[in-house]
Amino acid sequence: MSPIRDDLTRRRALALPALFGLAATTRGAHAQGGLRRVAIGVGTTNLNLAYPWLTLPLALNYWREDGYEVEVLPVGASLQALQQMVAGNVAFAQLNSSVVVQANVQNNIPVRVVMNNGVIDWSMSVLEDGPIKSVQDLRGKTIGVFSLATGGIAFMRAYLRASGINPDSDIRIIPVGLGAPPIEALRSNRVQALLFWASAQAGFENAGLKLRYIRDDAWASFPDFTFSTMEATAKGEPAMVEAIARGCAKATEFVMASPDCQRRLHWARFPTTKPTGADDATLARWDLNNLEAQLASMRAAQAMNGGKLWGRATPEAYGRIQSFMLEAGLIQRAVDPATFMIGIPNFYEKINDFDAAAVRAQAQACTIG
Repeated sequence: MSPIRDDLTRRRALALPALFGLAATTRGAHAQGGLRRVAIGVGTTNLNLAYPWLTLPLALNYWREDGYEVEVLPVGASLQALQQMVAGNVAFAQLNSSVVVQANVQNNIPVRVVMNNGVIDWSMSVLEDGPIKSVQDLRGKTIGVFSLATGGIAFMRAYLRASGINPDSDIRIIPVGLGAPPIEALRSNRVQALLFWASAQAGFENAGLKLRYIRDDAWASFPDFTFSTMEATAKGEPAMVEAIARGCAKATEFVMASPDCQRRLHWARFPTTKPTGADDATLARWDLNNLEAQLASMRAAQAMNGGKLWGRATPEAYGRIQSFMLEAGLIQRAVDPATFMIGIPNFYEKINDFDAAAVRAQAQACTIG
């Protein structure tokens, strides 16, 4: 895989620091006051409030308190985030789990799992009152996706194939982006289904779409959204990796205690990401619908991985998704699932070593300012 950084990605990387009020940085540099600069690439173009483990540490200064000036960059889809990390432009990348597996197995890229932030909550949505009632009805239809590099396509293709539908000839896949374009594409019948993750689907419902969902029930047993780094970073800078992940874990504890405070903080800190088109009460309800979809996935991931530690990842969980991908023909071989793990002793105990009661109290107090 070539670590290409195209012009669009460069423009996004330059635009985001202005959006989030952060200075442009390079990996390994130091900001004024001795803070270590760290960049995180996220596989999205819309860093809304559905990424609380990445945005709350900025709003609450969790990372700054540990000595890090962090910028969070939406760089496209998971493959683009991986490319940015391989190229050394970011120290961490938020990826779909399938991309982590493929990077290691197919391309020998030593990507390591820092945190598992969710299960596979993708689905194909169709109009509730439309003619499509089951997966079989998707034959001959056009399916809209965020981008042709988005991680959910691999699972959709496997599901269609297992259902007797050839994903190469029986359907058409087109990119429709995020936000209003996919909504209009489904309403206008340019596409007959949308393949997206749960919080995005919640956003489509907020916009007035009445949807029916088609998915493989097995998907929810697999890890998905994965906070990752390179093996060299984990081995060379374990204290930094722990500090960044601890900020994510604290933010997770915070948002679980008060989702609405996360919403209020996000709007205050990142005002350009606040939705528009309705009164504030309606906008708040919409954003909380989006957030709750993400929180459900985060809770499911915690339960799947032992039920105690935020972000915990296990070889068993990533072994399941690797086996699924192998059986589905998405990869041609398998590796020891322990290969994917971060390899830092007692890592998840360390990143969850904070005063959780104090964090919950902070969330309930919800001081904005």
